[in-house]
Amino acid sequence: MATAVTPPRALIPFLVAMMLFTGVCNTLLTKYQDNQCVRDCDNPDPKKRQHFEQPVIQTLQMFVGEMGCWLVVGLISLYRRYVGGTTSPSSASYQPIATVDNENNDADADADADDGASIHSTTALNPNRSSSGGNNNNNSNSNSSSSNINDCGVPKPHDCPSVLRGWRVTLLALPAICDILGTTLMNAGLLLVAASIYQMTRGALVLFVGLFSVVFLRRHLHLFQWLSLVGVMLGVGVVGLAGAIQPDPKHHHAVEPQGFSADALRVILGVLMIAGAQIFTATQFVLEEWILERSAIEPLRVVGWEGIFGFSVTLLGMVVLHAVVGRTEAGRNGPFDMVEGWRQFWEYRPVFVSSVLIMISIGGFNFFGLSVTRSVSATARSTIDTCRTLFIWMVSLGLGWETFKWLQVVGFALLVYSTFLFNGVVQPPFEFLRVREVEELLPEEPIEHN
Repeated sequence: MATAVTPPRALIPFLVAMMLFTGVCNTLLTKYQDNQCVRDCDNPDPKKRQHFEQPVIQTLQMFVGEMGCWLVVGLISLYRRYVGGTTSPSSASYQPIATVDNENNDADADADADDGASIHSTTALNPNRSSSGGNNNNNSNSNSSSSNINDCGVPKPHDCPSVLRGWRVTLLALPAICDILGTTLMNAGLLLVAASIYQMTRGALVLFVGLFSVVFLRRHLHLFQWLSLVGVMLGVGVVGLAGAIQPDPKHHHAVEPQGFSADALRVILGVLMIAGAQIFTATQFVLEEWILERSAIEPLRVVGWEGIFGFSVTLLGMVVLHAVVGRTEAGRNGPFDMVEGWRQFWEYRPVFVSSVLIMISIGGFNFFGLSVTRSVSATARSTIDTCRTLFIWMVSLGLGWETFKWLQVVGFALLVYSTFLFNGVVQPPFEFLRVREVEELLPEEPIEHN
């Protein structure tokens, strides 16, 4: 059975560092774009200066970065053909579903899980795959049964089923649409809050992933995991409260806004928009999970296809929104004025250069993130990615984009602890909450695009 190209362990520190670097760049460069003045920049009244506020264009540039993953796919195919042998990408991309039913099978499950496996779970998403081996506690029965099935748990000589054969690859447009809605909403929320608050609020994703995994993927949550989800909600709430009590200026070079209530409302609205966007992102995770479980396709190809569909749908949506809203008097020079948005994109060098860098960093983040997951684990990736928030916060403080808030530290600490507790990285504080084995709800190959 062919295996996917796995990077040497000596490269893991480099992959982790690049994952953090590109992830930090995604958020900071997007916030940098938001701070660029594009109209009436010489006006002595800072409130009348117009900045780059084009969340739809920022979503479009994200999908361009995702389409860049096809370059990596092409390079890997060339490597396999001329250096690593003539194995076709399709045959090398599929590996059996990994299920963790007891301690004796942990090592085998970790060894077999690769591109085709999406979740380590005590209950397989496809019952045929978990039941085909008979009683997992009896190794002899499992071995004898597995000789009569192929890699995907289907009796030989049938081929592995795939929901993405032929025209059905367009199913990837569904998670792409979720990505469009979630990313655009988050980019709009980033206009209203500091970069660190934006990144911390995105931690609410674990709440919706956990809930959707129970409802749609039939996962089981332990009591301490339910409590950790409550902790995530409280952490996000404290972070939003910190921003409302001590608001930062909307743009780092603008004067402090007058009026606490209006500015606090702006921060609260931004936090709600970012937190609400995680519903679409969690839905995207569930759809991608369903597709990856049933398809012999590499996650990097999934990112590339979603980039193509997302770019097409977003561009079509921009044209429609421009015709309906952007051309009107009220919508002129606004976020749906496509003509004005593209003028700002091409005529202002900082906006254009930062857009190119964002496209590169998004493509790199997906590649390095998937490589880290393949080399270590999905939980390790989620733990490492938490450090991204800390670096974004430190850089934002150093650039003067925001001020230090002790309450924000409390919210961030609560958010991180609750996330680690949910993923089983740390043990629950009380003995009665502890379990022998924690079910991993994150995708084996989590596809996070920004």
